[in-house]
Amino acid sequence: MTSEPSRPAATSGSLGEGKQDVTMRGSIAAPAGAHGPGGGSSLQRLVLFLSRMWAWLFLAVMVLFFVVAVPLSTGGSVNFLTIRNSQNILVAIVPVLLLGLGQTFVLIAAGIDLSVGWVMSLASVLSALALRDAFNSGAPLPVAVLAGLAAGLAGAGLVGFLNGWIIAKLKVPAFIVTLGTSFIVRGVAYLMSENSTVIGLPAGLGAYGNDALIYYISGPGGGVYFLHRPDVGGELLRRMEIILPYPVLATAFVLALTMFLLHKTQFGRHTYAIGGSMDASVRSGIPVDRHVIKVYMLSAATAGVAGFLSTLRFTAGSAVIGDSLLLSSIAAVIIGGVSMFGGAGTVIGTVIGALIIAVLTTGLVMLNVDAFWQFIVVGTVVIVAVLIDQSRDLIVGRQRRGAAQ
Repeated sequence: MTSEPSRPAATSGSLGEGKQDVTMRGSIAAPAGAHGPGGGSSLQRLVLFLSRMWAWLFLAVMVLFFVVAVPLSTGGSVNFLTIRNSQNILVAIVPVLLLGLGQTFVLIAAGIDLSVGWVMSLASVLSALALRDAFNSGAPLPVAVLAGLAAGLAGAGLVGFLNGWIIAKLKVPAFIVTLGTSFIVRGVAYLMSENSTVIGLPAGLGAYGNDALIYYISGPGGGVYFLHRPDVGGELLRRMEIILPYPVLATAFVLALTMFLLHKTQFGRHTYAIGGSMDASVRSGIPVDRHVIKVYMLSAATAGVAGFLSTLRFTAGSAVIGDSLLLSSIAAVIIGGVSMFGGAGTVIGTVIGALIIAVLTTGLVMLNVDAFWQFIVVGTVVIVAVLIDQSRDLIVGRQRRGAAQ
């Protein structure tokens, strides 16, 4: 994985508590030689390299395994590495990645957000209701879609603000606040949807959630079509490949925005600093309370986008659409190398983590592996990721102590 900011050797693990023996990103230089060619033994340097790159290596090995295993198990009738399968994987990671992107900021700031799954569900319901009402009131479909997006983001943002305010101002642990909020949001979503799926949305809405940038039809009579779904049927329809659906493009835009925000702006630097040491951040003049509120609003906003895109894709609002995605999103973030103790992590790591989960589950389904085994494998990967993270911290800590002596 990509290089990370320095990590605390010992941490309290909860937002708002001080951390000991911390080297904040960019604030205190590491001891000379601690990370250089002479820092530690060859074995330690090898372990550090593998700990930073293991997710990339694991993803590559996993893809190679399924490329070989899937045709063997199906007698060559099904291949893993196809355009259609790759696009299915991209569509599958959209909600997990969107939830994970916001969770990345929260975990780096040494917090946690257990409400994002239900915030996504609430945003789906709110966007569906607003979209339907706007369209039935005579608004053009594009305007109605924008109204749905605004409603979903507004509802999600309000939840994020309340989470952040209670955590920052009242000093209630993030775990308790977001756990309680998840139950409240769940109840509100059920009430607003009347414990049913919100239907009756405009007929043309499915194009926003299911059309794509490129359509490719192989063989005779085929071709490449941009921004236009060809009106074909029969054999041509079976050969048509949908490349880069609009939800994937929207997620790519959010990904680029969050990557810039975390790695290129003061907002990102403050996020790392707060996760590294809240006490030091306060002493250095960072508006910690205000920043924590913004971080939780960002987490809720990405969940709101996920809920809105699910409404476009399924042309309905669901109060349970995000229920099963919370743990997958947290798993993607942890597998991607974001520290549970705060102060370290990258957006690209979260993307790799989401890809690992999507590729793993897709490949196991193609191998007809029971769903229960999929849960076991994903859980094992999460535990391995945490052990690797702790091993890296242990080696780096020993190198620093040795260099200081």
